[in-house]
Amino acid sequence: QMIKYGVISTDTLIDDLLHWKTLYVAGRLQKPVKILTQNENSKLQAALVSNLKSAVTAAFLMLPESFSEEDLYMQIAGLSYTGDFRMIVGEDRSKVQNIVEPNVAHFQKLYSNILQDCPQVVYKHHLGRLEANKSPEGQFAQLMALPRTLQQKITSLVDPPGKNRDVEEILLQVAHDPDCGFVVHQGISRIVRSSSVVQSAKTILTAGKSK
Repeated sequence: QMIKYGVISTDTLIDDLLHWKTLYVAGRLQKPVKILTQNENSKLQAALVSNLKSAVTAAFLMLPESFSEEDLYMQIAGLSYTGDFRMIVGEDRSKVQNIVEPNVAHFQKLYSNILQDCPQVVYKHHLGRLEANKSPEGQFAQLMALPRTLQQKITSLVDPPGKNRDVEEILLQVAHDPDCGFVVHQGISRIVRSSSVVQSAKTILTAGKSK
């Protein structure tokens, strides 16, 4: 069986977890993974948790007001494929569903504490559904909590060239926009698209086209 592996410095890993510069490693670690060994690096531990919280926040913004737990995990698992050109030119389009459906219990274990402590969502156990705060105030708080790179992508989508408004002002505008979730989706797509092209080029150079 072929195994894909990569090597990354701790500083670069932490940077992607916190800021989603590429969402390449951060996206993988938003899904259940088996950690074989782990050193006691408090910055890395905090960054891993921050990445999960950011994934939940981004998913809330793109989901409707009421949704199931599986809907949430599908949205989270799909973040790192949003805008990935490989999903169009060869990857299995049911990949996200295939990741989530057999692993719902693992997603629950990964995200249960974050959901319980999150003030932006109410979990209605008897209905098996969650309700997110979709008020402009709630969405603004969520937008302000997003990773820096995603905030920058969103502002570049919304702010006309040369206007140079501050990020907080632009995100407040987005929070009042009925298409807020779509704008967030487009911002993530811009991060992933450029990252997926670079990673594919690296794969061809190191493994050849057949790999």
